[in-house]
Amino acid sequence: MKKIFSNTNKITTCLLLAAVSLASCKKLITIPANPPTAITQQEQFADSTTTIQAVAGVYAYNAGNGFAYSDGMVTTTTGLSSDELSYAQTNDTQQFYNYTLTPFTANIGTLWTNAYQSIYQTNAVLSGVTNNSGLSTGFQKQIIGEMEVVRSLYYFNLVNLYGDVPLVTSTDYNTTAYIPRTPVATVYHQIIADLGDARKKLTAAYPSAGRARPNLYAATALLAKVNLYQGNWQNAYNEADSVIRLGGYILVQTGLTKVFLDGSTEAIWQLPITQSYSGVADAQRFVPSYTGATPNYQVIAPLLTAFETGDQRLQSWIGSTVISGKTIYYPYKYKNTSPSTTPTEDQMVFRLAEMYLIRAEAAAQLNNLTQALTDVNTIRARAGLAASTANPTSQTAVLNAVMHERQVELFCEWGNRWFDLKRTGAAAAVLGTAKTGFTANAALYPLPQAQIQLDNLLTQNPGY
Repeated sequence: MKKIFSNTNKITTCLLLAAVSLASCKKLITIPANPPTAITQQEQFADSTTTIQAVAGVYAYNAGNGFAYSDGMVTTTTGLSSDELSYAQTNDTQQFYNYTLTPFTANIGTLWTNAYQSIYQTNAVLSGVTNNSGLSTGFQKQIIGEMEVVRSLYYFNLVNLYGDVPLVTSTDYNTTAYIPRTPVATVYHQIIADLGDARKKLTAAYPSAGRARPNLYAATALLAKVNLYQGNWQNAYNEADSVIRLGGYILVQTGLTKVFLDGSTEAIWQLPITQSYSGVADAQRFVPSYTGATPNYQVIAPLLTAFETGDQRLQSWIGSTVISGKTIYYPYKYKNTSPSTTPTEDQMVFRLAEMYLIRAEAAAQLNNLTQALTDVNTIRARAGLAASTANPTSQTAVLNAVMHERQVELFCEWGNRWFDLKRTGAAAAVLGTAKTGFTANAALYPLPQAQIQLDNLLTQNPGY
């Protein structure tokens, strides 16, 4: 498994991690000026060696004190909220499935707090690197570009989970301790600005071994997704097209089990597992811990029946076990619950197949139906399926074909299905049929009550 940095450069104790560890019990971003267990910011960013330690902390596979989404919670909670998963245990996680969330639901607070802790950490690196005379101009550009991509990913997920969220771009706790929610449109404006600047600073070359840190095309991939969600069809098409044509990525063709492996030719951005006790969090959450164990998260009928006969994704990416004579299915894109298992799996953030489907949807919206079906059929062929039978002259039929392909290709990855249902206006019709309890208010999660109590400028989402 490739490392983001050499062992000698791994971050241990620094201002960023010490400060972040205090954030969960403080106001949104209330951090003491210099915790006694931490070195100063000036020391942390004194040169490229110490700075790269702080950067390593941003990517560390450790939710809350590193990469916020390394716990798999975005995938599981949104999978339950959409028509992908059910939950076998009896606790408040079940509330995501049956739309009975409250501001006190534990995972609601975790989704929020981990993201903002990591945003603070990212902002601290940006602050420490920008205009730092101890660092070369080229090094500054590289790190700033990377951090802008990372911060954009956090905010993209936050607005799609919660709607309006506080937009924090500073580490100055005097100004961020109390901050209201920022309109989604303004947050997206910041995301697009960050990604636009990142693309000017990053190159096609990855800055370290593997594809663990964002390059130019990782920034472009996220920008394509953002434009798709904003309905900027031509921009979404152009950005996805750029990644497909110029990035040098290749769809894995020799077996779908290889898509999520370390070194996947399809990977645009994938994080290596640097911890010693478990594999990718998705495998930890989805794969039964022993033979005969009931999977906690189970694939439900709307997803299971969406696969066509002969679809290799069903064979490769859905696991099954028999419990008391009943076959139970579970997500199986990631298979290794231990990091020592070979071949090595990495946490996939962006991959090429999604770019084909973004370009397909944008093309269909632009009424370029031939291109849309070409891209859909590229993904279908990789899955062992014949070309789509959608009417090639019907925009509605082609769009339906694209959305179907997104459902079976991107299931249980980064909330894609939940976000798709909401952004296309299909949530009420689809979830109202597949499940019970869905209302318009359920499309957004509640803000954690603990955060509202700490910041009286925050308001709650309707219905909670």
